[in-house]
Amino acid sequence: MYIYQQPLVDIGINMGYETLFPPNDVDGWHANAAKRFASPFVDNYHDRIDVDPIMLSNAAVHTGFTIRDFYEKPELGIHCVGYVAELFDLLPVTHWFFSLSWVRELGLTLEYKDTLPPISTGPIYEPTAEGIENLVPIEKEDLLKGSTVPLFYNLYDYVQENLPHTLVPISYGFDLLGAPAELIGVEEFIMWTFTELDLAAKLVDAFVDTAINGAECIADKYGSAMLIVGSVLGNNDIFADEQVEEFSAKRMKRYVDQSFRRGAGPQIFYHLCGNHETSYKVFKRNLVWSPFTVLHVGYKGPEIFPADLLKQEFQDVSTCMGSVDTKLMINANPKKVYDQSKEVLLKGRDAKKGFILGNSCETPPYTIPGNLLAMTRAARDFGTYGTW
Repeated sequence: MYIYQQPLVDIGINMGYETLFPPNDVDGWHANAAKRFASPFVDNYHDRIDVDPIMLSNAAVHTGFTIRDFYEKPELGIHCVGYVAELFDLLPVTHWFFSLSWVRELGLTLEYKDTLPPISTGPIYEPTAEGIENLVPIEKEDLLKGSTVPLFYNLYDYVQENLPHTLVPISYGFDLLGAPAELIGVEEFIMWTFTELDLAAKLVDAFVDTAINGAECIADKYGSAMLIVGSVLGNNDIFADEQVEEFSAKRMKRYVDQSFRRGAGPQIFYHLCGNHETSYKVFKRNLVWSPFTVLHVGYKGPEIFPADLLKQEFQDVSTCMGSVDTKLMINANPKKVYDQSKEVLLKGRDAKKGFILGNSCETPPYTIPGNLLAMTRAARDFGTYGTW
């Protein structure tokens, strides 16, 4: 499949990314999408169930840029998200992120890749007690002079000026287990969770408390900042339920609780990535729930997490986000995407606190446009609230 990718040198960096995109239809599409987006939280259902395919670098590919462009140029990336949201009638808000927020402040170096999000260049601490004895959370004053907070300040200021109708300031605690594991190497960290519990806890807590301080920085400037927090490494392909609870769910609780106390929230998106075949149970009894919470679980074993089970377990505490298998999104068969979307919607659409149709993880960068349309079309055809 050929995809045209325009290099940044051709667009004139100094002209401003806002000149590359026509404005959103604010009074038409966006006004309707905003009512739909708010409906689960205000108990006033509007239009249909929303579709949130976790759109990131695929938005850049759709608009003629590259995956690397998306991550190296956040203002361009977030403009792509805002534009493609209207194209496929998705969420009326913008977001931009990658999974290793805050690790640079703790000493890691990130490398940009042509076909991947930024990745760590390798561990920086020896997997010994001496290697992390001086590791402490990064305080707010230092975060303000670091990499991540200024990046998001610049990005959200840009959105305020150029896409104000889409602005939702967000702070990321993603992934509270996997990100700190990069500091000593993921394989070594997994061993620590069995053999060096205190050291593993110290490593994770330094990252969690840094992320909490970061959430406070975002809230200080923009008011109540949404929190996106994930359990990626903490899943049943790697850990038993006990380890997932101790090192992921309990840390997610601390992150949200302390961030709330410092002015962030009350909107939360919990993303349980990967296989949570049995560990989904430990999150319900540990997480903080607000009236503006969305919870998403990717898989149960090799299959997408059943929407009816998601509804059964979490509809009393959260808006539920069901999953279409991301593998289908690069399959040249929109009918399969449509049929699975229909199945998910019929099982979950009457959840008490509302339902959202999503992918089991981020939209793959080279997702076929017809497959995204299939999700939206299914939501229009079957995404009504309640039963027919």
